Amino acid sequence: MGKLLGFVFAIVLLGAAAAGGGYFWLNGVYTGAGPASEAGKPRVVMVERGASSQAIATKLKEAGAISDAEQFRLALRVREFMGEKPVMKAGEYEIASGASMETIVKELSTGAPLQYAVIVPEGLSVVQILGLLREHEWKATGGPERTYKLGGDAPADIAEGSLLPGDYAVSRGDTIGEVVDRMKKAQKDLFAEIWAARDTNSLASQWDKPQLADPVKTQMEAVILASVVEKETGNMDEQPMVAAAMVNRLILGMRLQADSTTIYGITKGVPIGRSITSKELADHTPWNTYQIDGLPETPICNPGAGAIRAVLKPAKSKALYFVADGKGGHVFAESYVEHAKNVEAYWKLRKANEAAGVNTPAVKQPQ
Repeated sequence: MGKLLGFVFAIVLLGAAAAGGGYFWLNGVYTGAGPASEAGKPRVVMVERGASSQAIATKLKEAGAISDAEQFRLALRVREFMGEKPVMKAGEYEIASGASMETIVKELSTGAPLQYAVIVPEGLSVVQILGLLREHEWKATGGPERTYKLGGDAPADIAEGSLLPGDYAVSRGDTIGEVVDRMKKAQKDLFAEIWAARDTNSLASQWDKPQLADPVKTQMEAVILASVVEKETGNMDEQPMVAAAMVNRLILGMRLQADSTTIYGITKGVPIGRSITSKELADHTPWNTYQIDGLPETPICNPGAGAIRAVLKPAKSKALYFVADGKGGHVFAESYVEHAKNVEAYWKLRKANEAAGVNTPAVKQPQ
């Protein structure tokens, strides 16, 4: 009986030793260096949403980041048995040459996936923004030279002016709809930050008989006016002055007379590609501010944060008119007589530049 117990005890010890040796071997594989890549370049691995550990291991093996998918899965199981359960997140990851399984798991669990910079310029219409999101290939922010084209369908019935232009970081797998939702939320967040501090009514106090004490009473009115300001100048430094001139005209009951509103009434946000005609200026549309009082019916583009801030806090000025100065900006005037002189000076400068073979810088416009 004693001999039998000794034999069983010996078997248990051998099993434990074997198990321990197996663990130390597997742990060595897990923490040891992985396969080196050609020229030491990193591998890029895409982890799909909802991917199983088996699918992830297969992706890593195919990319050459690990040498054995089954060892990787077995190592994960052992770590789970030991109380560790890393949750690997979806995304596109850059795996360094020679990275250990342990490093790879940490990167996929706690690291940031590769991101791409979606850049939407100020002043584009919804039609233009959707075209940009559908067609453009966006570059990775740092890391390898890679591009990503957004997938998915665009949401229907996006209101003009409801999207805030800017730079948005996306990961592979993000969709057009998700970017549109982020742009809508970004505009709402901006208004939540700056609406309470708006200061348009103060300009009314400088006029003896204001017809409209506050021409920007709602956030929609702010977006509409900001869209016109954005189309008049892409120079953020002078947008508060352009906003002041427009607010002053609204206060006094003057028409805005902005060419950009006439164009929107013709094309609904598609670039016209030519000069507008006198007949088109005379056409009555809900957007043509040569023919209607007050603001256009809707925004005429998606204004940036600078134009929205300018409309809510315009410059302290009694300017009513502005014209290109021939140097890339505008010159402002409080009277029509002064404005006429500025117009004459602009054309004189332009003719002189043409005679000298010099280009006259255009006013910076939204893209």
